[in-house]
Amino acid sequence: MKKIDLHIHTVATVSDRDFSFSMDTLKRYAQQSELDAIAITNHNVFDATQFRLIRDETPIVVFPGIEINVGSGHLLLISDGDDLTDFESRCQRLSQDIPQATDYVSVTELFSIFGDLSEYMLIPHYEKGPAISGPDFVDLLPYVCAGEVDSVKKFVRGIKDNSKLSPVLFSDARMQEGLGNLPTRQTYVDCGEISLEALKACLSDKRKVFLSEEDGNKLFQVFDDGQHISTGLNVLLGDRSTGKSYTLDRLSQIYDRAKYIRQFELVQKDEDADKKAFETEIQRRRSRFVDDYLSGFRTILNDVAQIDAEKNNRDVEAYVTSLLRSAEEAERRDVFSNVRFFHEIEFSISNSDGLKKLIASVIHLAENVEYRKMIEKHIEIGSLRNLARDLIKLLWDKADEDRDRKYVNAVIRDVKDGLKMRTAATQVENVDLYRIAIEERKVMRFNSIVRALQEDAIIFDENVQGFRIVASKGRYSQASEFVTAIKTKAAFKEVLDHYDNPYAFLMALTDHDKVDEADIYKLFVKISYRILNKDGSDVSGGERSEFRLLQEIKDAQNYDILLIDEPESSFDNMFLKSDVNQIIRDISRTMPVVVVTHNNTVGLTIKPDYIIYAKKSMEEGKLRYCLYSGYPTDKHLRFVDGSIISNQKVLMNSLEAGRDAYEERRRDYEAIEA
Repeated sequence: MKKIDLHIHTVATVSDRDFSFSMDTLKRYAQQSELDAIAITNHNVFDATQFRLIRDETPIVVFPGIEINVGSGHLLLISDGDDLTDFESRCQRLSQDIPQATDYVSVTELFSIFGDLSEYMLIPHYEKGPAISGPDFVDLLPYVCAGEVDSVKKFVRGIKDNSKLSPVLFSDARMQEGLGNLPTRQTYVDCGEISLEALKACLSDKRKVFLSEEDGNKLFQVFDDGQHISTGLNVLLGDRSTGKSYTLDRLSQIYDRAKYIRQFELVQKDEDADKKAFETEIQRRRSRFVDDYLSGFRTILNDVAQIDAEKNNRDVEAYVTSLLRSAEEAERRDVFSNVRFFHEIEFSISNSDGLKKLIASVIHLAENVEYRKMIEKHIEIGSLRNLARDLIKLLWDKADEDRDRKYVNAVIRDVKDGLKMRTAATQVENVDLYRIAIEERKVMRFNSIVRALQEDAIIFDENVQGFRIVASKGRYSQASEFVTAIKTKAAFKEVLDHYDNPYAFLMALTDHDKVDEADIYKLFVKISYRILNKDGSDVSGGERSEFRLLQEIKDAQNYDILLIDEPESSFDNMFLKSDVNQIIRDISRTMPVVVVTHNNTVGLTIKPDYIIYAKKSMEEGKLRYCLYSGYPTDKHLRFVDGSIISNQKVLMNSLEAGRDAYEERRRDYEAIEA
């Protein structure tokens, strides 16, 4: 098993922050982290002189590489180093093409500079920003052996998903002077003698890629002293003031996207303030739900809002009047009014918005990487690309046709205006009756859609560990409800009179000088969003805290690691056992979770994957925090220096207040058993 880090920076470039390279830091990192191979990959630059110095002074395998801006993403391109002069020359050509941080090369230019890309190791930013995607990713895929991710969570997800690239986790670190904590993000590969080709072969096979040497992808390193934790559920135990919260704080600092639920954070402290905060949060969730639910309706509303039905009626009336008057004057027409152009109707101009959206949708399908296999199961990507090309050609043809129509319309208007000045005959008004008929149908359809939306119904009903989140829709009945819906002080009494006529109501809202156009769509349908307990009633004060805890834990799915500090300090055992434990276990299947506890309901009932025990000691007058760890079934927990401690003793003391107290409680329970 070899430990590698193929993403290391040693030169400050225009694409990077300023730092001073330290050879001592690099050597200390390689030695202390027990690395077998590294790659030097600076942004769009390769410093051959510095690389030779690093290779000579570092007693491990060092590969020359470069991190390249390709399109909108980053790509690690690593060479075997056999012909350093040639690699340096190619990198210099690249550097000339990317003088600024915002510059980039295309895949075609990449081929032009480096030639046969199969001679290199290519690792794109995959589930890490800025990621390479779309056509660039597709074109590079035949030469890619792995994809760089930025968290353990994404690494484990990538290992389990056969449709994804082999994931790799690298430090992406700057080897600078004064670097404190050393990076802990590296990848193990099941490889014999290290060479570029050997690493490419190993990285292409997920069965040979791991987070830890002995425990595969069950554990990963978190601190630079070698401390590991589980990729699943960890329980952190220990006496008071032994470093448990200190450990959580360190983890929250290491991970940019850490969800940290601190002790007592969710406990109700002030009834009124807590209720107000809870209602504010519910309103926030309601607003987000309204936006999602009414997104399609919003598009329709914006389209209908552009229709001026009164003007259309006036235009039709003017057309009919001019047509009748022209018919009455038929016998009095002169040479000018008898010219065919005198009554000519202009060409209608097409609306290409729908075609543009269709093209965007087809391109999105063709370029989608995440669901490519499923898409290809039903539609060939080549067919999608051909469809996109045909649709784009159709759009161009329509644009050419509309341009010709606009030119002809301008000529028609000029001729008609000239003829009109030379005769007293009535000219039939130029009205696009087809457009008016379509807009009238749109208004009718809009009215029917709104009335259907206003019918009372439950539109969302979700159970969350004993709580129900219910969203329902219906009609507004009072003007004050509009004020609450969009948080404004505007008066709506007169506007409410038009509520039964959706189009008239829309026009009244559009004319209202105190209503933001962006909020209008919220005033057609009243959506209520409630949190109910298991009895179907609105939650009480204590239940609000319980629900908030469950939501905070559920929200952790958007983060890379979840940290929870002593949930038993705020909640009762039955709630923890029946509700909290289950949702924590569910989340730990997809990401690392660390729970600090003194309670057996959480400690062992939760069925942790790994036990961590914090212990404090004084050595030579200095405070030292130690973390012993192991699997729940291990007889001993181990510290990184090799010292051990009894796992049973730790569990008894931490969760049961010692064996004597445990036995006494057991006898008490047995004595009262029916």
